[in-house]
Amino acid sequence: MTATYAVSDIHGHPEKLAAALHEAGLTDVDGNWSGEDARLWVLGDFFDRGPDGIGVLALVRRLVAQAEAGQGEVRVLLGNHEILALGMRKFGDTFVPHEGITSRSFERSWALNGGQDRDQELLTDDDVAWLLDQPLLGLDADHLLMHSDTEEYLGWGDSIDEINAAISAELHTGDITVWWEIWRRLTSRYAFRGEEGPVVAAELLGRLGGRRIVHGHSIVADQLGIAPAYLTGPLLYANGLVLGIDGGAFDGGPCLVVKLLPI
Repeated sequence: MTATYAVSDIHGHPEKLAAALHEAGLTDVDGNWSGEDARLWVLGDFFDRGPDGIGVLALVRRLVAQAEAGQGEVRVLLGNHEILALGMRKFGDTFVPHEGITSRSFERSWALNGGQDRDQELLTDDDVAWLLDQPLLGLDADHLLMHSDTEEYLGWGDSIDEINAAISAELHTGDITVWWEIWRRLTSRYAFRGEEGPVVAAELLGRLGGRRIVHGHSIVADQLGIAPAYLTGPLLYANGLVLGIDGGAFDGGPCLVVKLLPI
């Protein structure tokens, strides 16, 4: 039986990801994929805030290739910081047209959100092409996997396949306003918190499938009111319908590699 794992929001800390994967038994002592009966989902945000987003991308791409050549599987979903990094590379300081706003650009948002010059300098055309082919959403063993804790995904369609196809088409355009809208939607968060959170989560699951949402994007420690350094695991909330797995790796927290148990 395949064991399923998820990790998210590494944000430029490949050493934390490597250590967490080895501790979970998914890589060997040399850092090579060893999850013969496992599937790993990486839920986005390789880049920004930490010093080596390119190192994270290289590690993940190597593990994807090793799993494809052997056993097990590594799958990747796009996060908002992938959109930001790619938008920065593609559009730079080009003005994003918007009535009443004169200073909106990918470069400005990239700088404000922890963008790293080194990542832009070392990002290759092959990396870009590979990232552009990754989806936004996945479904695995009744888990609906996504980066952002938001309903905004429904703005692209009514099924996982429809949403992923729509995003792929939009990311292969040169329209800066289309790209900006993707970035804007994926930065939203907290849709599953509060009294209405379980209702929102249930609606999303009802439309897209699965019995539990798994997401990154919003640091678990913030919801618990503790420093990320004290976090020891993911957070199950919204009446058990949602699992948050962002450990806040860039802010002193752990890189959480979470085994997704049957529901």
